[in-house]
Amino acid sequence: MSKKNKNIEVKGISISVFQTKKDDYISLTDIAKSKDGDSRAADIIKNWIRNRGTVEFIGTWEELHNPEFKVVEFDHFRMNAGLTSFVLSPGKWIEKTNAIGLIVKGGRYGGTYAHKDIAFEFCSAISPIFKLYLIKEFQRLKEEEQKLLGWDIKRNLTKINYLIHTDAIKANLLPDSLSKKQICFVYANEADVLNMALFGKTAKQWRDESPDKKGNIRDYANVGQLVCLVNLENLNAVFISEGYEQSQRLEKLNQIAIQQMKILVQDHSVKMLNEQSADDTAQTGKNRGGDEK
Repeated sequence: MSKKNKNIEVKGISISVFQTKKDDYISLTDIAKSKDGDSRAADIIKNWIRNRGTVEFIGTWEELHNPEFKVVEFDHFRMNAGLTSFVLSPGKWIEKTNAIGLIVKGGRYGGTYAHKDIAFEFCSAISPIFKLYLIKEFQRLKEEEQKLLGWDIKRNLTKINYLIHTDAIKANLLPDSLSKKQICFVYANEADVLNMALFGKTAKQWRDESPDKKGNIRDYANVGQLVCLVNLENLNAVFISEGYEQSQRLEKLNQIAIQQMKILVQDHSVKMLNEQSADDTAQTGKNRGGDEK
């Protein structure tokens, strides 16, 4: 499972957000620091989790989201919660109940993390005002991620059929005796078949015409062009397998590109995506320019 950390700044406190493919976990340890600093963060979390209301909340959350949750152990904790002798830690809760709402991590970003639903509840006990600021910054983080996701989707559209395309080239156009350099030339040459069919120029021609631009011709394509390019990659793989000469394939692909682009430029959804993509690209360019300064 892919996991990574990001940080958000909340009233001068750096809060670590632990991200998996499905969920976001926020550091309770960092949130607790906003109350009494580093020294008592662990004690604050332990005092919170032993509370009857907390046990009922996190246990109910597990029942709703975790089919492997051990309800019998949960009932045992719930019956004893609130007693003077009752002691509970995040690690013990996870071990005994097979909970997934809390995570205890070691290392650089170590500490106790909780699913965002539970983290916001913990924050309510620490400081309702801090909770409001936390929610605001967390939402800002998710909005930024969505913008970056839009940028990635645009770029990755060109890669959807890339494997199919290169496999067709390898199977039908590459004699075993070719050197690695020659093989790379064939792949690049076939990529330019698609560039010519859609953009009317090769990658080198574009670079010669646009010396001030970074990246390649496909980085500056709009969403409609990238959708069309994905289709052309798939069709070119079929044409290669069927034995068409390169000149024949180029002519056929160009005709198809013209037909598809006529449809795509009129499509309302594609128009909206193009506008959003243009805005995101412009904003990304501004951000990169600011970073370079």
